[in-house]
Amino acid sequence: MVTPRVTSTVTPIVAITIGDPAGIGAEVCVSAIAHGQLDGVCEPLLIGDAGVVRRAAQVCGIGLPIVTIKSIGELVRGQRAIQVLDPGSADVSACGYGAPSAAAGHAVLDWIANGTRLGASGAIQGLVMGPIDTYSVLATGRVQDIDELQPANTFMLRITGKLRAVPLSEHVRLSEAIDMVTPERVLRVVRLVNDTLKSWGVNAPRIAVAGINPHAMFAEDREKIGPAIEQAVALGIDASGPAVPDAVFRQTMEGRFDAVVTMFHDQGQIAVKTAGFEGACTVYLGLPYVMLNVPHGVAFDIAGTGRAQHRSMLAAIRTAASLAAGHGLGASLSADLHASVTG
Repeated sequence: MVTPRVTSTVTPIVAITIGDPAGIGAEVCVSAIAHGQLDGVCEPLLIGDAGVVRRAAQVCGIGLPIVTIKSIGELVRGQRAIQVLDPGSADVSACGYGAPSAAAGHAVLDWIANGTRLGASGAIQGLVMGPIDTYSVLATGRVQDIDELQPANTFMLRITGKLRAVPLSEHVRLSEAIDMVTPERVLRVVRLVNDTLKSWGVNAPRIAVAGINPHAMFAEDREKIGPAIEQAVALGIDASGPAVPDAVFRQTMEGRFDAVVTMFHDQGQIAVKTAGFEGACTVYLGLPYVMLNVPHGVAFDIAGTGRAQHRSMLAAIRTAASLAAGHGLGASLSADLHASVTG
């Protein structure tokens, strides 16, 4: 499923879950809103504990009023304030900074559930997930693997500037990831990336498919990837590969491709985080609404200090707003954002 591109004159509501209350999530959320670059772009709405948000605002020296609401109907558009939808379903009073806990994990799961329900119902147009801690979530016993939080039948497109990469698999052993490379799976992802980019305004997406092995030089590359490329081309998709993995990301950053399909998580993630970690974000492909997250973790070591960088969160919210409003994805959105924030 691809999110339709519908241009609207009404600024979209983008909800942001604040992440683990013991980490930097609330700090980067309030900093992103306070910076001013979301004004007129979207209606940001935090989902989480209002007390945690107030604590984060104090730590970051942010004086905007914190307004607590109990339902989406209470959201006030255009208000120069930090609005927080606080479901009141989780007790995080004992969650200090810097340590995982089941209480924090329960809160995170509840806040994400609230956000996804709002997204699925159409009450919000975009959802951004704040950073979560694996140990906190697993301590709840409600999930057995962190990848269970990824919506079913979705793939994760990482974006930083002109570099966009989506892997065939996420957090699995490398041996398992290679086994998951099949012509059918490669074609499925290539088609999803093509359809999604077209819905974002890229008329004829150029999609590179990275090889598995060094220089994509073995029969395995041709046999697992080649048939998918042939089928994609027969469908009218501008796909090519298997591409040399150690060159394709640079070529994409130079503008030769619009996206890269990678064979496993680290193959593309290392390139994305190296090319531009601050300002990077991740889009879930295959949902009827826009959903993103940020590429960094909870940073327990600096939580509560106000030193966390908010550029990735700001890029994620702005990207969600642009896609949700039907304005598409600028080729250098996060790069331009990074320059404007740091410059």
